[in-house]
Formats: sequence, structure tokens, C-alpha cells
Amino acid sequence: MAGRINDDDVKAVRDAVPIDAVVSEYLQLRNAGGGNLKGLCPFHDEKSPSFQVSPSKGLFHCFGCQEGGDTIAFVMKIDHLSFSETVERLAAKAGITLRYEEGGYNPGHQRGERIRLIEAHKVAAQFYADQLGSPEAEIGRKFLAERGFDQAAAEHFGVGYSPAGWDHLTRFLRGKGFSDKELILSGLSQDGRRGPIDRFRGRLMWPIKDVGGEIVGFGARKLRDDDNGPKYLNTPETPIYKKSQVLYGIDLAKKDIAKVSRAVVVEGYTDVMACHLAGVTTAIATCGTAFGGDHIKILRRLLMDNGSARVIFTFDGDAAGQKAALRAFEDDQKFAAETYIAIAPDGMDPCELRLAKGDEAVAELVQPRTPLFEFALRQIVTRYDLETPAGRAAALDEAAPIVAKIKNIASQHEVAVQLAGMLGILDTQFVVRRVAQIARWQRQGGERAPDRRQPQRTYDTPAPAAAPSGPALNLRSPAHRTERELLKLALQRPELVSPAFDAYGTDEFTAPPYAAVRQCVQDAGGATGAPSDYLDAVREAAPNDSVRALVTELAVETIFAKTVDEAYAGDQLVTVRLRAVDRRIRDVQGSLARLGPSGDPAQLAAVQNELWVLTQYGQSLRNNGAAAL
Repeated sequence: MAGRINDDDVKAVRDAVPIDAVVSEYLQLRNAGGGNLKGLCPFHDEKSPSFQVSPSKGLFHCFGCQEGGDTIAFVMKIDHLSFSETVERLAAKAGITLRYEEGGYNPGHQRGERIRLIEAHKVAAQFYADQLGSPEAEIGRKFLAERGFDQAAAEHFGVGYSPAGWDHLTRFLRGKGFSDKELILSGLSQDGRRGPIDRFRGRLMWPIKDVGGEIVGFGARKLRDDDNGPKYLNTPETPIYKKSQVLYGIDLAKKDIAKVSRAVVVEGYTDVMACHLAGVTTAIATCGTAFGGDHIKILRRLLMDNGSARVIFTFDGDAAGQKAALRAFEDDQKFAAETYIAIAPDGMDPCELRLAKGDEAVAELVQPRTPLFEFALRQIVTRYDLETPAGRAAALDEAAPIVAKIKNIASQHEVAVQLAGMLGILDTQFVVRRVAQIARWQRQGGERAPDRRQPQRTYDTPAPAAAPSGPALNLRSPAHRTERELLKLALQRPELVSPAFDAYGTDEFTAPPYAAVRQCVQDAGGATGAPSDYLDAVREAAPNDSVRALVTELAVETIFAKTVDEAYAGDQLVTVRLRAVDRRIRDVQGSLARLGPSGDPAQLAAVQNELWVLTQYGQSLRNNGAAAL
């Protein structure tokens, strides 16, 4: 076996590779004063940079987690390499030939596992790139051309082609000195009946690089109908490839991401290519998996989470794209950056958009459009009928816990206000309080927030008129008290409230038990011209014993007035009707808010007209009392 690396060579490698250049491949560094640089530590999660690099001393140190050392120590820790593997990797970058104490240059098969696997991928990538020019690869070149990619584009992104035979790459790599064990371990080959065979056959190939620029895997696109495999086939999990920890295009995009504090997340390899060729050089994509926490860590180190950082997602407009956006929103709070979503016209992806409308359309697409939280919430609220109180309540129940996850209190408050606008709930403070209540439950580890639909209703949204469990009501509520008085009058002195009462709908009574009694009066023939057996008829019309008991209770309870006359009856009629009109005005204003200034002109006109009519009617009730009924 070869011995340890010559000490002088180790020193030469350390001196030849500046520590700030190496660290900058993994995170954004900024001036920290005194000749030092600072950034977000890659070894632990932090909000403000405590990781410092001293180029003059060739050292780094994190004041948060206490990690520190020189260039070699940094690479060893961040890439999980041994000392010799790290020196060999850095030496290759610096063009230094290493000497070993016990017998000359270290032969390839004796070097570290990671280095060997990286080398195998590098050789494979060149093999695939060369094959793209072969006659067999005509189908691959046609695929690229149809999507607007010429030979120069293919070379820039290292796109290649895997021959359709069983073991072309396997035999080629064997000829370069790689063992069958290494080929299987790398994921480039797989076990066949008679030994290793190529994993990728007859496909277009994209090399996937880590943030340091090393090729660690491949993405392969199906080209032929007789290929029974998936549309995209990626390298399996290997010692150097973890799909949740790699971002396609990060090697090309990282400098510009750090420079402009912006990252564009797209869905596929061709989308990354289209964006970069259109001048959007901050585009990256996940590799066959959802965008998740480990991807966020990579971007956070490059964005450095400053106040102007932006992350724009360009998911497709179809159901799968919307689902992906909602998944991304679940991790949104792991960013300090602001997150947005951009969906192209007709649901086109960036590659399709570039073909249809050119580079400018792609650049325009990724300008921040809709905040991700707004998109996610709208996907929720659109599933409900916001024109009904029950629909708004149900939408709030689903959306509020999502808003409550926002950790920044100021942002949480702002989004809660916007949620109220989306729902058309004019009492924004109710929504804000509801979100804050759920946030407290979440912090305390509650399984779920208290059910908003319990009787502690604090905003004026009528509950569905279900059969009441009993007459227990909050008589301190002015609305309920007035409704109760009007029903007592309708049962005890129907001549004072008719015929106006018979024109009142059940929805004008906000308490479900009172709405049920109003329905009984209607089913019994109404209050106008009440016959002698009127009360018996109303009781017989009750759907159950509890409603029947309430009818009896209201029929015998004293009316709260010194003088029970037409004037008193008129006041109750006007008050109940006016409250109903005001509730409807709030509903219409909510509809108007949801439509916005860019809504359908005809629909806007209809809603505005209804609002005007209701407002005039309400004013007439206030001015003229019962005469306006």
C-alpha cells in the first residue's frame, strides 16, 4: 500500500488553494472588517452570520458552533472526506502532483472511495458527451433541437447520450482501471445476469454536480417508445449522491445567486437550460424529488438570508405543480428570504415559454409575481363557497393554521390581514386574533387549535340553521334579544307585526333556534290573519320536541315593553331587518374585495349595484323606520 502524503506536498496544497476561494464554493461571504469575511455557517443552522474566514491566515472559525481550522479541515468536514482524500482533491484543483512517503505516486485503485467515485463520474460524463455526436444519438440531438438547444448549449451544460447497448460504459470504465465494485457502488452500472451492465441505456444524459462543482450523478431522459423505464431516471442513492442534497445547475448558478441574492427554482433540466440561456443565470432544479429542507440549507448559505433575498418558484400551473407549491410553502419559514411563485401563461414551463415567446418572456416570468404564501392560501380558499358564512368559516379554519406557522409576528399579522381580505371578512382583527390563538397553541405543542365553530362566535357570521339542541342563548346579545322579542310578538300579538313579519326570511334570524321558530310560523300559514288555533298550528309545525318547547316558551314569556303597541313592534321589525341588511352589505363588500379592481366588469357592476341598493335601503330604514319596510 502507498504511504502517507509527503508533508511538503501537503503544505504546498494548503498554500496553493486560498481558503476564501474554497469556502465561497459553498456559501456567500461578505466583508467582516479587519480583512476577514463572514457568512452563514454551513455546519449549523443560524439566522445571522457567525462564520468567519481569514484569508491572510488561511483559517476559518464559527463563533456559533466553534468549528474551525484550515482549508483542508473545511473540505474534510463539509464533504465528509478523509484527510488524504481532501488533499488529493485540492491537489487536483491546484495541479499539484503528490508524492507518497512509501513508494511514489499513489495508484488510482488505492485512493479514497469518494475520489474514485467522483473520477468515475467525470470519465462517464466525457464518454456520454462524446457519444452525443454519434449516429445513434440523432434522436437525442433532435430532442434538444426541438426544445431550442443547439450544440453549444449541450456542451455548456455537459449534456450527453448513453448508448443503447448493455455495457458500453461499463466496458469503457473497466478499461480506465475502475473495478466492478466501484462501478456498482457509483450507480453507473448495475448487476446483470452475467455481471455489471450499464444503468443508463439509450437516453439523453445530464451530469448533476454538487455545489463544489464535482459530478456526483446523472439525470437520464427517455427518448424511445420501446423504453419501458420512467420518463426520467436518476442516479440511485450512493455514497456521493443524495437526491435531497443536490440541486441541478447549482454549480453554474451559485455565483450569481450570491451576487444578486436571488434564486429561481424550476422543475426540470431543460427548464434550467432555458432559463440560463435566456439570461436567468440563477435557475436551479431539484433532481427527481420535492424541494425540501436540505435544498433550503444550500440556498440559505448562498443567499445569506439578507433582507433583499428572493426565491422564485416556477411550478407548472397544473394540479401537480400546485401540489408542489403547497409542499414548498410548508418549508417556507425555513427561509429568511421572501418567496414567490410564477406561473407562465397557459401553464407553460420555462422551456416551453422560451420556445413560444422567446428569451424575454422567460426573464419576465421570473420577476417576483405572487408571494408563495398568497398562492398557497388562494389554493385553499378557492375550494370553498365564500359567498356563504359557512364557506368563509370553513376556509378560515383550514387557512388560519398555515398563517399561524409564520414565525415573524409582524409578517404573521400582515398575512392574517390579507387572509381576511381573501375571505371577504371585514372584521380583520377577528382573523388576526384567530391566527394568533392558533400560533399560541402550536408553540405550546397543542394537537390542534380550539374549534372556532364552538358557541364563542365573536364575529357576525350566522351559523347554519341546523336543528337546535335547545334554547340556551346569550340573551346579552342585542341581536338575539331583539330577534327573541320579535318572535314573541309574532306568537303572542301577530296582528302587531303582520303582514311585514311574513316577508322576513329565516336567514334574518342569526340564532339557529330562532330561525327554526320562524320557519314554524311560516309552515303554519304565517302570522297574517292568524286563526284561533294559530299557536297550536305553529307548535304542530315544529320539527322536534326542542323547537316545540321553544315555541311554547316564547308564547308565554313576558314581552319586555311597558307598552306593547304598533310602535314597539315596528322598532323590533326595523332592528332585525336593519341588522340583516348590514350583514348582507358586509357580504357584498367582501365579494367586491375578492373581485378586486381587475375583476370581470359585468360582475363588478352587478355587485356594485347590489351594494348601492342595499345601502339606500338601509338608510331608508334608519330615516323612516317601519314605514320603509
